[in-house]
Amino acid sequence: MTSDIYLIITLALVLWLSPFIARVARIPIPAAEILIGSILATIGIIHKNHYFELVAEVGFLYLMFLAGLEVNLDKILKSPLSLIKRGLLFVALLGILSAVIGTALGLNIIFIISLPLISIGLLASLSKTYGKESKWLELAFTVGVMGEVASIIALTVLDAASEVGFGLDLAKKLSILFAFILLIIALYKALDLLFWWAPELKDKLMPHNDTEDQDIRLSMALFFLFIVVMIALHLELALGTFIAGVAISAFFQHKHELEEDLGSFGFGFLVPLFFIHVGSTFDLTAVKLPGVVSGALIIVGLSLLIKIIATFVLKKYLNTIEIILTALSLSMPLTLLVAVATIGYHTKYITLIDYYSLILAAILEILIGMSAIRVLARKATAAHKESVTH
Repeated sequence: MTSDIYLIITLALVLWLSPFIARVARIPIPAAEILIGSILATIGIIHKNHYFELVAEVGFLYLMFLAGLEVNLDKILKSPLSLIKRGLLFVALLGILSAVIGTALGLNIIFIISLPLISIGLLASLSKTYGKESKWLELAFTVGVMGEVASIIALTVLDAASEVGFGLDLAKKLSILFAFILLIIALYKALDLLFWWAPELKDKLMPHNDTEDQDIRLSMALFFLFIVVMIALHLELALGTFIAGVAISAFFQHKHELEEDLGSFGFGFLVPLFFIHVGSTFDLTAVKLPGVVSGALIIVGLSLLIKIIATFVLKKYLNTIEIILTALSLSMPLTLLVAVATIGYHTKYITLIDYYSLILAAILEILIGMSAIRVLARKATAAHKESVTH
């Protein structure tokens, strides 16, 4: 009981102080929270705790929910066909390049699978900092949605194959996933038609003059309902919460302040706890083990290289700096990479050294990615202002 109290006090202090520490260290806040979590866990101040793990998991799911809120589905659906084709080509190139380069270097199959992974959860954090009207960030969301779905399908295949092998059971699980996606598309079409026919329903569900926080209540209800549905279907929870966020964004655009209200709660409480927990899962003493750091750097380097090369298919819409910014923003598949590492280690596909390398790579991708984006975004902004002036 006493240790739990100390843990709560520690987490409360980290929540409060991490923005100040990040400012002094000149690093992004999520990176600071991960480092603090890792340091405090290594020296024994933060310890394994079931409730902390549970809240951190909710924090990640809420981050995916916020990422869904950032997606302008109507704009994506109205995107030029050429952009959609280039987005699909981008995703295909990631898989092809990973397979070719990974095989040529003789990498483990788990390492090869980890290279093209994409998660757009952290785009919500970037959007809060740099504004979702940034061209590179807007395109990152568009192609990132495609990459996220492809990554979740790959993770589903890996997870199912590790449990039941490549057979009928795997086909059954994939069928459930595709059926769920088709059902969501059908529901979207039906609701879109309903709200077009009776637009007053939107205001009844989320009134303009809302004195009872109905918008927050409905959002949270959808958030948890989708979690329950995904648990019942044995599918990736993150996909469900992401879809819940997209649904709110798609049908309730009139509630402009809702995104800010939900974001303030998430980025001020749940999401930082998730980042602190991620840091706490990595023991810094593991970097002394031979092969851990070199393995992590290989994964980070190859993953970033592959994504930069693939992102050049978007050169029609972006300049070189924006291409690199887009690639960096899509190179932080934190929890998906941790999930792949966990599955690989439990199924004996990889060794403990490989497992630590993947976990360290997941952390380094955020530290390097967030810091590099901070520098390049300033250059992109300065270049844009200069071009406008001239």
